[in-house]
Parts: sequence; C-alpha cells; structure tokens
Amino acid sequence: MVRRWTKYFGQDTAIKLMAWNNSYPSFSLRANTGKGLTGADLVSRLKMLKVPHEPSLYLDDFVRLKTGMQNVIQAGLLKEGFCAVQDESAGLVVSIVDPQPGENIIDCCAAPGGKTLFMASRLNGQGKLFAVDINEGRLRILRETAKLHQVIDVISTIHSDLRTFSTDKVVEWDKVLLDAPCSGLGVLSKRADLRWNRRLEDMEQLKHLQDDLLDSASRLVKPGGVLIYSTCSIDPEENEERIEAFLLRHPEFYIDPVNKYVPENFVTNRGFYMSNPVKHELDGAFAARLVRSQ
Repeated sequence: MVRRWTKYFGQDTAIKLMAWNNSYPSFSLRANTGKGLTGADLVSRLKMLKVPHEPSLYLDDFVRLKTGMQNVIQAGLLKEGFCAVQDESAGLVVSIVDPQPGENIIDCCAAPGGKTLFMASRLNGQGKLFAVDINEGRLRILRETAKLHQVIDVISTIHSDLRTFSTDKVVEWDKVLLDAPCSGLGVLSKRADLRWNRRLEDMEQLKHLQDDLLDSASRLVKPGGVLIYSTCSIDPEENEERIEAFLLRHPEFYIDPVNKYVPENFVTNRGFYMSNPVKHELDGAFAARLVRSQ
C-alpha cells in the first residue's frame, strides 16, 4: 500500500494519508428527509443530547461528529429512523446520480443500502428504485431499513448477480448506479482490518470484477441515460483506469463532468469526482458519470 501511495501521490501525501488512516475517525449523520426531517431537525436533537457536532460543508442534511456517537445510538436516533450514519463522500456520490422524482433508477450492488436509501428519499415518493444485490441477507436488512425510513414504497429489491441479471433483462433505466466492490483503500480510518487483509492479488481480481460489472451495468442504461460508477477507493487502477478501459470497449458512452453536481474542489481534470482524505478530511471515494449516446 505504501509503495502504491508513494508512486501515485508522492511521499508527503502518502505520509499524511497514513496519519489520517491511523487517527480516530469522525462520522457523519444524514437527516432522514424521507420522513420529512431536515438537517436543522437533526441539529436540534443533537443539541438536546449535548453531542458536539458541526454542519457539513458540502451537503445540507448532513452533520459531522467527532465524538458522541454512543449517545446518538442510545437515544434511539438510528433505531427510530431519524437519521442514518453516512459519510459525506458517499452522500456526494448520490448528488452525482442526481435522482429526480419520477425516474427509474437501478442500484446494481446495493446492499447494505446507504446510497439506495438516500436516493429513495430524493425521489419524494415518485419513481422507482431497484436495488440489486448478490447477498440476500443484506437485502433483507435494506428492506427493513427502508420501511423504518419510510421510503419502501419506491424500492424494489432483486436478489441476483448483476452479471446474470443484465443478460436476462431488456428493461432500460434512466440512471444506473454501480457502486462497485473495491479494495476499500479510501476508508482505512474506519476499516482498520483492511490494511492487514488486502493483498496485491486482490487488486487484480477486483479490477477484472469491476470491468465485468461495468459491462453488465452498461447494458441496463437507456439511450440518453446515465451510468454512474463509484468506489470507496483512492487507487487510480480501480478508478480512472477502469473508466478509460470501459470507454475504449464502449464508445457509445461519454464522460459527463461532475462539476454541475459537486463542489469544484472535488472535480478532477477529467471531470470525475474524487474525495481525498488528506485534502477534504472525508473518506476517500471516486465517481464517474457516463452518458449513453441517444
């Protein structure tokens, strides 16, 4: 990992990244707008609980905590569906999807469902969101949480491997989100175990899987529709390189720059979204927005 980071980001940034990964992580909460709640409602509850917090710099209904998560859990805020734990880096991916009421959207690797639930809340009860995942148990949890968050009416879960599902389907969606399985190298401050468990061979296997899933997801996009590819990795081989390889295989897609959807300091030269722990003090994440030609 250290060799890769030094190669891609330079030694100074690599050292800062390691310091970030070893520091106590902060967490973000998202107010559940599906229940009609706002960031202001969440702030007032946190003040009542005397939990130190600060508003997100990037997203209206998000609040950041350094300490006090146990108080939030014990007060039942998560259990009653008042809010959800979700990093702003993941919330910004949903901003890039830009779900609009009335749209048909499919989330291709949906469980455990953080982005699915946020997208569903943005539909305001109009449209349909299909959540596909290979893990039936995690889909069951997604459905239960969707009921709790009062967004179940717009969500349909599908237990399937995307690679099989996409060959059987002729339905085409307005927007297709592929939040791909990845190394998780952007979230090491919260997933300390990954630093011991990731091997170089994993990266090669993941890249092949990401290519297969991208090809499968692309079959579900209607002409003029949008494919969003995202990861919680900061590794260029899982991110930019996967998109460049995909565009060579699929000239019918082109890059739609994300600067219309997220602040400019998250936008790369190629028009992709990149959240960098050192630069933004958020989890590392990546997203590309690709449009299928009419």
